[in-house]
Order: sequence, then C-alpha cells, then structure tokens
Amino acid sequence: MDYAIAPIAAKLGIPEKALIPFGYDKAKVDLHQFHLPARKGKLILCTAITPTKAGEGKTTTAIGLADGLSLLGKQVLACLREPSLGPVFGVKGGGAGGGEATLVPEEDINLHFTGDMHAITSANNLIAALIDNELYQHSPLDVDPERIVFPRCMDMNDRSLRSIMVAENDPHTVAHSSSFVITAASEVMAVFALAKDEEDFLDRIENITVAYAKSGKPIFVRDLECREAIRKLMHVALYPNLVQTKYHTPALVHGGPFANIAHGTNSVIATDLGLRLADYVVTEGGFGSDLGMEKYMDIVSPIASFHPDLVVMVCSIRALKLHGGVKFEDLSKEDVPALKRGLSNLEHHLADVAAYHVPAVVGINEFKDDTPAEIAALEEFLKAKNVPYALNSAYLNGPKGAEELAKTVLKTLEEKKSEYAPLVTEKDSFTEKIDKIAKTIYGAKDVEYAPGVLDQIHEIEKEGYGKFSVCISKTPNSLSDDPHLLNVPKDHTLHVKKLRLFTGAQFLVPLTGDVFTMPGLPKVPASKKMNRK
Repeated sequence: MDYAIAPIAAKLGIPEKALIPFGYDKAKVDLHQFHLPARKGKLILCTAITPTKAGEGKTTTAIGLADGLSLLGKQVLACLREPSLGPVFGVKGGGAGGGEATLVPEEDINLHFTGDMHAITSANNLIAALIDNELYQHSPLDVDPERIVFPRCMDMNDRSLRSIMVAENDPHTVAHSSSFVITAASEVMAVFALAKDEEDFLDRIENITVAYAKSGKPIFVRDLECREAIRKLMHVALYPNLVQTKYHTPALVHGGPFANIAHGTNSVIATDLGLRLADYVVTEGGFGSDLGMEKYMDIVSPIASFHPDLVVMVCSIRALKLHGGVKFEDLSKEDVPALKRGLSNLEHHLADVAAYHVPAVVGINEFKDDTPAEIAALEEFLKAKNVPYALNSAYLNGPKGAEELAKTVLKTLEEKKSEYAPLVTEKDSFTEKIDKIAKTIYGAKDVEYAPGVLDQIHEIEKEGYGKFSVCISKTPNSLSDDPHLLNVPKDHTLHVKKLRLFTGAQFLVPLTGDVFTMPGLPKVPASKKMNRK
C-alpha cells in the first residue's frame, strides 16, 4: 500500500509548506507555516482496567477506534505517544499498535523515528554535563557535589546505571554519586509533553532544579545559561510528528513520558493541534485509569485547558480472569467464575472515571481465547450496570472490527455531556492532593509517609511550590502500591517513601512501592525474541 504522507496532511488541511519530510511516509508539522483554526474536536481518552503484564491493547484500541470512526465517515485523528526503546527491547515490545490496528511506518516509529528521543536525551545530558563542569571549574555557583539532583538519561533499560560514581579518577574535581533514568522518565520529557509551545518549553526547562550550592541555595538550569543551546537541540523536535494508521487514518505521534513515573500521555502541542484539525481526536493515558487517566485529568487538562469529552475503558477477558485469581499462564482457559470475581476491578475503574464527571464506554478488546460464555457474562454485567459497551476486534479485523465501538462512542457523545472537573486543585495542600488520589482513585484506607517525608513536603510548600500538581509514582500492576495485590485490594495503605520535586514540569513526585526510574531488562528480553523468529 502507498503510505505517502502528503495526502494525509492535505486531508487535514495542512499545507505542503508546513511539512518537514522525514522520508515520504512521515513528517513534522511546522506550526508557524499556516494559520491554526480554533479548537473544534471532541477528545476521546482511552484508558484501561488494571492490566496484565502483557498489556490489554490500549494503543491498539485507540488506533482501531480512530480507524472505526474514519470508516463511519468522520474526520478523526489519533494522538499517541512515541515508543521508548527500553520497552521495545524489554518486556512489551513495540508501541505502535498491533495486527490490523497499527501505525505506519511501524518499525521507524518504534526505533529512531524523527529523532525526538535523541534530542530530549541530548538536551538532558547537556544539562548534566554543564552541572559537572561548574563543579570542575570551581565556578561561582559553588555546586555542592553531594546535592546534585539532576540525573543523566538514556533511552534504554539498563539497571546497572541506576546508581553510578563519576569523576572517581580525576584529581581536579570531586568524585560524587550520580544516576541515569530512562529518557521517558526524565523531567525534560515531562516538560516536552506538557509545554504549550517552544517558549513555554524553554521557560520550564530553565526552571528545573539541578543542584544546590554549598550554602543550600537551589541552582536552576537558567543559572547554567544554556537556553539557546537547548533551543537549538529541541527546536525541530517540538514540532508534532504526522504519520498514519495502516488504513490511512491520520495520527500525530509526539512525546512519550511513562505513566507509572511521569504523567503518561502524548504532547499537549500535538493534542492541541489535533483538536484544531479534526472533529474527533483519540488519545490514550498509560496503564490503568489509576495512573494515566488520573494524571490526564489532574495534571494535563488543567494545564492544557482541554479535557476528555469521553473515556473508553479498555477491558479484556484475560485481565478480568487474572483479577479473579487465575495465574497468568492459565489465562487462555475458560473460567467464568474467575471472570465474575474480577469484575470488581472493572467496576472500580469505572468509578474512577465517574469521579471526574466524564461519560465512559467500555471497549471489550477481544482475544482469540475468549469464549462465548465469558463474553456473555461480561455483557450481562455491563447491561445490568447500564454501561454502554462494544466488542472490539480491530487487532484481527481492522476498522470493521472497531465499527461497533465507534458507533457506541458517537451515540454516547450525543447523549451524555462531559461535566469534567479535576479531583484535586492547586488550592489543596500536597498531603490533601495525595490523600484524595489515594483514597478516591486507588481505594486506599490511609496514606503513610516515611520518616522525614512530611517535613520535606512542608519545606517544599514554604518555598512556594504548593500549587504544583502531584504525580504519584506507583506500580501499574495493582490499584495499591503492592504489585501482588490484584483485583480491588481492601484496607490497603499507600506508602510514600521518597519525593522528587520537578520545578520545571511543576509537579511533586511521591515515590511509592518499588518503581524504578531506570527499568531493567527481563530474563528473556524482546530483543532476544526478535532473534528467535
């Protein structure tokens, strides 16, 4: 099939002069080369129940739904995240959909794409190098080597780099500890995805706290005097990437923060453009509604001044059985009683959506091992709860497989209006924000803080950062902070172990459980599986 990008741009009203081609099948969109119309689109956010370790097909559903809406003659655009090489070669494999619900060019998108990840990594590591240079040069900033808080980054899973020592054999400077995070977990990535435009991006970058002087005074990126260097590295990367689905539905793929560490959605710049070009925009939030969706509602929407008009809750028979007590390796076997026990998880996630006063549709993502009895049990539950739903077989059947889901989404949008309101506001204290999210969204009974953490929170509020959002770092495998507690854990406590303050992204990150900002590779990485095909 011909996947030339110029006709896709023309379909959206993007002039040729605004395209920066990266080959014939992908391009960046230069927003300065044409007049942007007012926002007109309806925003549809795809989220999910608590997933299995293999994921439940949220990206596939988003792509399939966009194709299904296009099949119905609607002007639609998908806005999705850029895959990270860490998961691509680690546990999950590619992040461009799958089967008949795939982005094109799939391999390019999964690998180097248009160089955004490289640009973000380079900008991050320039800042890290400049901090160490200030230390080496004994500059007036008087950097305290024990209080350098800005990590290096790379776009790969490499657990050996979580903690390192630098300058150990250099007599002209001070050896000190450092670390790497994966690029998708970096503050530069968070800022990239939250910024409204280039100047907002650079302002936020300059406000990142990188270290502290020996006097205790914070040192910011602006003190390193690198704004124009960062602009040069990031200028083209900040333009959204235009591609298409296998069935020629337009897609903007831009930005890729993790959702268990950062806020887990594509860039505000791309979604804003999508809402101006299309009548319907389909996006996604990473992992379950307790992570990506909560952060979209409480962090992204207030910043971006747009919000979801409808949420699609992706649900699978296999995930329900997992929450009903079936082992992962046995999920292919029929087990209706286990499925019924697992329905509590779906019910909880639907309640999470309702907490934001946004209508929901359940998309049942079909897998080959699903049986008629299992599907019937799920449908019976949804009918009894009066929840609109549709089966989705886009993975196998492309746009036709998502047609019923698209029709259900359109019908629900007509019948129910979003009355979106964030759960937390800037008026809430940090502990109030954490408490609301933990108890309402996670279903926690209480929040427990490690020694000294509450004092840190009060100090951060005194420094004037109390209006910041909270972006809780939590396992995606459970509603709790314990990945082994499936379904809907009862009377659990959220344990806040440490804090990270992102003064550029403007959120406080409470670290709970054992979530690593630099993931490791599994025993059999996806890279090995590629070799065995």
